[in-house]
Amino acid sequence: MFKLSLSRFHFVVLMAATCALVVLPAMADSQARIVRLSDVQGSVQIDKNTGMGFENAFLNLPITQGAQVKTHDRARAEIEFEDGSTLRLTPNTTVEFSTLGLSDAGKRISVINLVEGMAYVNWLGKDEVTLNFSRENLTLDHAAHFRVETSTEVANLAVFKGDVNVDGPAGKVVVPKKKTAAFNAADNDKYTLANNIEEAPLDSWDREASSYHDQYAKNNSSPYGYGMSDMNYYGAYSNVPGYGMMWQPYFTGIGWDPFMNGAWSWYPGFGYMFASAYPWGWMPYRYGNWMFVPSMGWMWQPGGWNSWLTVPRYAGTLPAGFRPPVVPVAGTGRTVVVGRAGTGTVVSPSRIVVNAGSAGLGIPRGSLRNLSHMNHQVAKTGFVEVRSAPQFSTTSAGTSSGTVTGYSGRSQSSSAPRSTMASPSVGRSAPASRAPSGGTSRH
Repeated sequence: MFKLSLSRFHFVVLMAATCALVVLPAMADSQARIVRLSDVQGSVQIDKNTGMGFENAFLNLPITQGAQVKTHDRARAEIEFEDGSTLRLTPNTTVEFSTLGLSDAGKRISVINLVEGMAYVNWLGKDEVTLNFSRENLTLDHAAHFRVETSTEVANLAVFKGDVNVDGPAGKVVVPKKKTAAFNAADNDKYTLANNIEEAPLDSWDREASSYHDQYAKNNSSPYGYGMSDMNYYGAYSNVPGYGMMWQPYFTGIGWDPFMNGAWSWYPGFGYMFASAYPWGWMPYRYGNWMFVPSMGWMWQPGGWNSWLTVPRYAGTLPAGFRPPVVPVAGTGRTVVVGRAGTGTVVSPSRIVVNAGSAGLGIPRGSLRNLSHMNHQVAKTGFVEVRSAPQFSTTSAGTSSGTVTGYSGRSQSSSAPRSTMASPSVGRSAPASRAPSGGTSRH
């Protein structure tokens, strides 16, 4: 097996995607788009317009037009758009996705309402977005990174990169980078512009999350960039003789299959859609094919960019005893759990046991370094025990310290927290992932 460089992989993906653009995806015919709930920490809820109100949200849930996402105390969430742009929600924040559509020319358009709370937006500028907050609105068709907060008294906009044009009762206001605008909700004509940005408690979380995406999604020129950073962190691409370019997550084995952990979630107009429990589990379940490669196990074959899959696809020879994913019978619209459903990031324990067959389940983004080398260790010993920092802690990653025992390697990201690996402890197993509570049934 020969490793394929990321630059070659991205070139092949770009060529395939370019060909796919000749025919718009099937969902584009109805101007519909679907984006990804890419990170969940703590208690997060979603209203999918099912008539059931808010229900518990979990990792990799699709987000459709009209949906609302709400975070509670000490909870955070991230939404990733097709081009890799991100919207991050702080505790006690609610957003509504009033428009997730396509223009007649096929351009992606997003309209988001910040109902309450504070959010970070890192917009890459490939698509257009409109954000409504308080009595103001801003529309972006270029790259910008900013923090926005709304309340009944004042709305604040702090611009880290780029410049942002705001339109509201005070008229058109240009907020340049490294400046903060405060809009007075009680006085339509009043706003102030400060020449600095005061640090907020979660600014470091936003910076580290942005750095993570920049590090692992760089050089990606595909029009479908969402999920690419997680795939590069949690797995690797290989050129497999007889199969071509394939991707496989770390920490898998012959007995692992990609459909054993997840949940079916119901959406009006779409029916049931599968949400993988794995932290990298977006793109491989929306495009391409899963294939079982003898002596290597399940691997994902990129492609199929002209269709968006609600049900993951597999092809080729199947292993003995394989149980294919089965779409639940339409009924109440309740979530149906398969194996262990993804709940998102739980507060990271001081030690994590990484087992063969876990496929990255239970490893928070960026919390461990050099997963590739650790993958070789797990293949030899069956598991390793690691001491980990929390995912994207609210303090600078530079304050984390520790030595690495049992393997060596540079940190994969200068902003990622450091980790250490202790000697393997026989008989330990990885902590189980909780299933979403409330409104679920087992399948």
